[in-house]
Amino acid sequence: MKQWQQSIILSLGGSLIVPNGGIDTSFLKEFNDFIRRHIQISRRFFIITGGGGTCRNYQQAAQAVVDVPNEDLDWLGIHATRLNAHLIRTIFRDIARPQIIESYDEIQDIGNYSLIIGSGWKPGWSTDYDTVMMCKFYGAKTIVNMSNTDGVYTADPRKDPQAKRIDRMSWKEYRVMFGDKWVPGFSSPIDPIAAKLSDELGLTIITLAGKDLRNVEKAIEGKDFIGTTIEK
Repeated sequence: MKQWQQSIILSLGGSLIVPNGGIDTSFLKEFNDFIRRHIQISRRFFIITGGGGTCRNYQQAAQAVVDVPNEDLDWLGIHATRLNAHLIRTIFRDIARPQIIESYDEIQDIGNYSLIIGSGWKPGWSTDYDTVMMCKFYGAKTIVNMSNTDGVYTADPRKDPQAKRIDRMSWKEYRVMFGDKWVPGFSSPIDPIAAKLSDELGLTIITLAGKDLRNVEKAIEGKDFIGTTIEK
């Protein structure tokens, strides 16, 4: 049985897989090379995929036709994450666990695969929460959140030119900033339900711009990186 030097949990933002312009195959090619190179040096990966543009497009389409309850909006998002998870599993079909993890209410037999892929589970939170549950079940204490932004800011940098990135913050500070309530489509680096559980479990989440894979590598290796570290 292969011995793993390090197990890494990645929350792979759906906006990296499927931005609004369609599936980003250029990024996926780079990501494919990145993961395989690190597996060669005995790093094992757990990857949980978000919904991205597919999720938003389906939710917006439904809302354009009828009033849609939050639970149904969540289910559209969950199925989008599952489609993205199948895409990632297909890319890594020779090394990934064949079954995608779609529920997080119990520990599953994950074998000795180099790569385990998970998707959304059920309404009430985003895949951030599912990633935290993955940590809880499989003994990890750190998540690398690969997002389309390079960290947590004092204000929305798209609206406030004076906004500054926060390099390090506590879960208490984070939860004061973003609250504890989830609604479908809520935009925050880590969803509030996942943040609450991360605080309770004493997890560390590193959130950074996922397209910069060299920067992701620095975070994984404990080197200086651009992003935000949220911890107890």
